[in-house]
Amino acid sequence: MIGKYEKEIITKLLDKYEKSKSFIGENKINQKFSVKIASVFPKYTDHSNYEMFQELNEAIDVLVRKGFIIAKANSAHVYNNAVLNIDDLEEIYKYIGRMPKKGINKSVLELMEKYKGRNEILDRYFEMQYERIHSNKSIQYFSNDLIELENILVAVDELLKVDTETFVRDFSVRTFKDSKMFERIVAKVINLIYEFGNFPEKSQILGNLNVFKNPTYVNFKGAGSITIKGQKIELTNLSGDIAISSAMLNDIERIDVAGNAVITIENLTSFHTFSDENVFAIYLGGYHNCVRREFIKKLYKQNQNIAYYHFGDIDAGGFYILQHLKHQTGVDFKPFNMDIETLKSYSKYIKPLTENDRDRLSKLINSEYCMVIKYMIENNCKLEQEAINN
Repeated sequence: MIGKYEKEIITKLLDKYEKSKSFIGENKINQKFSVKIASVFPKYTDHSNYEMFQELNEAIDVLVRKGFIIAKANSAHVYNNAVLNIDDLEEIYKYIGRMPKKGINKSVLELMEKYKGRNEILDRYFEMQYERIHSNKSIQYFSNDLIELENILVAVDELLKVDTETFVRDFSVRTFKDSKMFERIVAKVINLIYEFGNFPEKSQILGNLNVFKNPTYVNFKGAGSITIKGQKIELTNLSGDIAISSAMLNDIERIDVAGNAVITIENLTSFHTFSDENVFAIYLGGYHNCVRREFIKKLYKQNQNIAYYHFGDIDAGGFYILQHLKHQTGVDFKPFNMDIETLKSYSKYIKPLTENDRDRLSKLINSEYCMVIKYMIENNCKLEQEAINN
């Protein structure tokens, strides 16, 4: 059985080898791969720890006798360096029970080929990993566990197919036949989708893909009425909002707007404080999910001859949400209080942009909101909608 010191020495040497140009055949001269024993084991030269000194020397002696490393001791039997014998790599890998990196890369490439063409996010991820492998860089979201990597790929594939509200545990059972498997990989799955997809807010990804921990609701209020299974509720007469769960969505027969406009509102506080007797208001909660999206589509189908607005933060996220809302619902929402005049009127509440803000805003510079976007970048400002008195 291999000793812990033998394994650690060989592991350090193989790590160096696998990160080198020699590994990918790009080095024209013969490289040597060595480690300083005292750097790997700082207590090696501590004379008070003779037991460790002796065990380490025995481990080095074993590796030298097997021909796996080259090492010479001084007169005090202290080893300075250990050099990897690259002529015996196959046996060295077997000895420590480690799969060669070339074999791992081959398995990953085969796995990626299996899922190639499933969706654009995975294909973009694969394209980047092909480049990284051929440049001898680490594979993203891979921890030398092929089973975990395949589960991540499966999760990304299946998430993009979800078209109705699904709970996290149900998704996990349906996809993996294990109610907790998805929770174990969800962070890597979300990070991969965020990096290679087109989702401006990482925290909203699962909800946007219709996967939730709990049932979702649509909150709405204002000028109009809703008819559910023959029961008509006059919203205009109510002093506040009402909410329906996703389970009731199919029971809605009509949504009639009595006023002249519909407005979606990004943040909850702003939704509760918003008041206009001629407007039907819907709480969006950031990026809309399938429930709010379908509610809006039902409403629009029966109320097409009125104005539609979106009220959100005057920042990159707010405009991305507006774009996403328009694209996903097919409704031409116009920005409400998301302009230069509003920024000027509430200048005492503005906040400076972060580097991430600037990067995201720059991607919107040629959009229909270009004037306010340019103003924000030039004047280093953004504004939360809670600061606005509507």
